[in-house]
Amino acid sequence: MKKLFILLTATLLASCNQAQEKVSPTATLMSNANIVDVRSGEILKSRQVVIDSGKIRSISESIENIEGYSNTIDATGKYLMPGLAEMHAHIPPPSTDALRIEETLFLYLSNGITTIRGMLGDPMHLELREKAKNGQLLSPRIFSSSPSLNGNSVKTIEEAAEKVTAYQKAGYDFLKIHPGIQKEVFDEVVRTANEVGIPFAGHVPVDVGIRHALESKYASIDHVDGFLEGLVPESENVDPTKNGFFGYAFTPLADTSKIDELVQMAKENEVWIVSTQSLFERWFAPISADELLAQPEMKYMQASTLKNWKERKEASTDPETGFNEAQWQKFDSIRKQLINALSKNGHGMLLGSDAPQLFNVPGFSIHHEVNGMLGTEMTLLEIIQSGTINPAKYFGMEDTFGEIKEGLDADMVLLESNPLENLNALKEISGVMLQGRWLPKEEIEEKLAIVAKHAAQN
Repeated sequence: MKKLFILLTATLLASCNQAQEKVSPTATLMSNANIVDVRSGEILKSRQVVIDSGKIRSISESIENIEGYSNTIDATGKYLMPGLAEMHAHIPPPSTDALRIEETLFLYLSNGITTIRGMLGDPMHLELREKAKNGQLLSPRIFSSSPSLNGNSVKTIEEAAEKVTAYQKAGYDFLKIHPGIQKEVFDEVVRTANEVGIPFAGHVPVDVGIRHALESKYASIDHVDGFLEGLVPESENVDPTKNGFFGYAFTPLADTSKIDELVQMAKENEVWIVSTQSLFERWFAPISADELLAQPEMKYMQASTLKNWKERKEASTDPETGFNEAQWQKFDSIRKQLINALSKNGHGMLLGSDAPQLFNVPGFSIHHEVNGMLGTEMTLLEIIQSGTINPAKYFGMEDTFGEIKEGLDADMVLLESNPLENLNALKEISGVMLQGRWLPKEEIEEKLAIVAKHAAQN
């Protein structure tokens, strides 16, 4: 019996030692994290999350051999959720200083954005995409559109087929549609895109119209473009080219009873919508440029950019331009009705702010976008889903990112409070994890201070 006891004790000790040895020296343990389940809206309390080699290796309620982890993050009382996706982002063009490009990508990351969809592509952006993927660049995961397909860049059917094919072969993730394309040329873009296997997204050209655009199965329509024009009865016999800023000029003619029809078409054709509502509450809105320029995040932008933003805003919304606040209020109300209906009954919403467009500082603008979506009466969970699991669905990459789940990429943000109770929690970042690399709040703030210093010098 004594020999058996000794044998059992030795076996138990050996098993414990083996368990200790199983801890990878590169593994990180994030302890006691409250996980935000972005599918159900539940909070999984006090979970132990093990990250290694850029992946979430395990999630458990308890864990043994804690002392075996040399890398630990105490997440007690904090909330862990997947990093956000900015689905209407812009990466600076190649003419921009390389340091400024890197700093722009970091501005996104500093706000918990671990994926961006670049909406005006360039061959250089494909290089950045690979560097980000390989960890050679501190940047969110990048998806890049092609260069713009617009009324000037594709004027003929032949040119459409040629460019779509070339952009697909070059490796762009999708085609970017801009205004001005004639309907027959657009149809060739769609035909060739379907033939070579590349999705398309962006604006709705006037000659195409929202109904034909939806039937053509855009991957996403951005800015809710074309929808307001689609609410104008045919009996009004309007000149479609006189629609103004995203349909603003047609606001008095819009028949909101037509919203359900367009929403149903979006659902049937599986077209995602990116609202960029912040663009319509900051650039094209009755708020002064000086008030926007006084916001803290403006210190990360160069003086020349801020000057340009002010000039362009005043050229768009000064009284002499025909901008009318009462009409804007109705325009804004219709947009909010559309966004809410598209979220509740359409195919779904994707989070995107169109940074860095006017007064939308990369990264920081996502919080303005979230507030804009709140104003449409979308739920907190719907808004969070628009920036997490919905983008993963959009890209067909639910097995890669978009939620906190074993086996997925360790692209996460740790928050001080619960975002399902108040979305201001998205600003209260304790740290960001990108491909398993941990960026604590202190490091983020240090890097932001350097970005602000460089902006002030230029």
